[in-house]
Amino acid sequence: MAKLHAYLNFDGNCEEAFTFYEKVFQTKNPGFMRYGDVPADPHMPPISDEAKNKICHTAISINGESMLMGADVIPDFGQAYVQGNNTYVMLMCDNRDEAKTLYEALSVNAKVVEMPLGETFFAELYSSFQDQFGICWMVYFGGNKDEDCESKG
Repeated sequence: MAKLHAYLNFDGNCEEAFTFYEKVFQTKNPGFMRYGDVPADPHMPPISDEAKNKICHTAISINGESMLMGADVIPDFGQAYVQGNNTYVMLMCDNRDEAKTLYEALSVNAKVVEMPLGETFFAELYSSFQDQFGICWMVYFGGNKDEDCESKG
């Protein structure tokens, strides 16, 4: 079965965001590949001096199975950064404590809290919010309500 990984695009603050996420998930980032490290390619436009220090790719392991990956979007390659709510990273937690810990850490300086962590009809604990970097998250612990949703399907 394919593993689900989230890939996040940033507007020049990828390194700052991943330094933050490294602390939240208590993991080590193996490093950052910068646009200046990318070999020149005659089929690609040149990279501006301004973009050379931006992040081309980085990744952290969340639990040995899932990866959080990211990059800065740069105009040199015709990319346009658009921040929106069309992408959420869903964290399906194993227990209440994990859900509370992740919510409290990730929601620090949140731009928007759509639903604070709490009980819903479909989960013992659920939250959705946009973190300080503009990334939309869902924290979910179904608990006994997982079975309720399956039986009503």
